[in-house]
Amino acid sequence: MLQWVMDQPLLYAVGLMSGTSLDGVDAAVVRIEGSGPDTKVGLVHYYSRPYDQELRARLKELCDPRSSDVSRICGMNAYMAEVFAAATIEAVREAGLSMSDIAFVSSHGQTIWHMPEGAEGDPYLIRSTLQIGDLSILAKKTGKLTVGDFRPADMAVGGQGAPLVPYGDLILFRHPSKGRMLQNIGGIGNCTVLPPNAGIDDLFAFDTGPGNMIIDQVVQTLSDGEMSYDANGAWAALGRPDAELLASLLSHPYFKGAPPKSTGRELFGAAYTTELLAQASERGLAAADIVATATALTAHTIADACRELVLPRCRVDEVIVSGGGAHNATLLRMLGELLPQQRLMTSGELGLADDAKEAVIFALLGHDFLRGIPNNVPAATGADCRTVMGKLALP
Repeated sequence: MLQWVMDQPLLYAVGLMSGTSLDGVDAAVVRIEGSGPDTKVGLVHYYSRPYDQELRARLKELCDPRSSDVSRICGMNAYMAEVFAAATIEAVREAGLSMSDIAFVSSHGQTIWHMPEGAEGDPYLIRSTLQIGDLSILAKKTGKLTVGDFRPADMAVGGQGAPLVPYGDLILFRHPSKGRMLQNIGGIGNCTVLPPNAGIDDLFAFDTGPGNMIIDQVVQTLSDGEMSYDANGAWAALGRPDAELLASLLSHPYFKGAPPKSTGRELFGAAYTTELLAQASERGLAAADIVATATALTAHTIADACRELVLPRCRVDEVIVSGGGAHNATLLRMLGELLPQQRLMTSGELGLADDAKEAVIFALLGHDFLRGIPNNVPAATGADCRTVMGKLALP
């Protein structure tokens, strides 16, 4: 079975991505030809399966050590595999294909905890990461070879296990003469920097900080749960960022740290949002101003990362935005004003749907795993060497 996949010059696969925004699972049905950095990939169909409010709430509880427990993690690990399998089957159906056409499934899983530096003072809490959505269940339910659990392999060779998308960004977006910053804005913001005519050893990447995560939590809290996100940035557009609160938020030490670096809900989750809202309340800010400030936080952290951490190392002609943040017009307006020297665009303008990019890239990561090709980028994760990331489950 595995040899058959490796022998195929062209095949169809499904990549699955569920990010820190906890809003749903993205499934990309792709057509892949070749392997390694010269791979050619085409998006056949993109499908998104939103999480309902109850599932989002339960996942958030798992990401908070104050409310999580081992039984919930165990049960949700199996449940999420069922969700991922259903999304895979539906994506293939909508693509006009059958599961017999699909060579393999590649899943990022749902991150519930990411500890790239370990926990200080506890020798048992070493550098580690945890993504749920059991691979064996996913393989049995879809009837396909299933690849996943990519991050631990990079961490085992000294890396942070993130970001993983730079490998795919290189394949999809390198340009012979333009310097590009690929900025994904999911729950967390992460960027890949591609110098002109970049090779695997030329690029670098890191997490810029919160993407939609803080905005979404602020909106959900201020709307008493009636809204889960700020559609098109409409609420933020009604307000004005508070300069003093924004300066306080930007003083977080993560933003000044040098790459490679990665982060998640451990730093920018419920506790961080609660503190933001407390400071906003003390300042008597209107709801629209709070949402505008949270949105400005994301814009400023991305722009500051570009100016302070990227431009000293590489020319940037274009900033290409993908992920859910690409649909937030207010966020894009703020970002464009902060980076007037760079052309700001979305990945959709280059032919790859804004929401589909990371799912497509995980199909690429799974494909090269099956062929035994190293698929991490040490310049992005800080790993000591290149390695093959992933684990395999048989149908």
